[in-house]
Amino acid sequence: QQSLTLFSWIPRFKPMQVKEIIQKCLDDKLTGQKYHVDKASKFTRELADAIKQELKELHWDRYKYIVQVVIGEQRGEGVKMGSRCFWDEDTDNQAFATFSNDSLFATAVAYGVYLY
Repeated sequence: QQSLTLFSWIPRFKPMQVKEIIQKCLDDKLTGQKYHVDKASKFTRELADAIKQELKELHWDRYKYIVQVVIGEQRGEGVKMGSRCFWDEDTDNQAFATFSNDSLFATAVAYGVYLY
């Protein structure tokens, strides 16, 4: 017998599915690109918008999305990125993906927050 919980009827934010979407967006936009300071800002906005649009097309009703993209120049230095969130573990989640080539690196994170 299957038991129903309070949240069993809510469509879930699926991190692996979202990671695939993020990775595809990063690969499509950045493959073959060289880092240029004037293009980095534009690329981050375009990537964040593209990822958010793809997430909206999943039709996970009542979810709001926060997408953060960081692009930097490859200089052989390490970069650390961290975040903290206060959310509902039953419904909210996050996914991320990275991209790098000889010239640049990028990390994108998408948060899915369920609105009650």
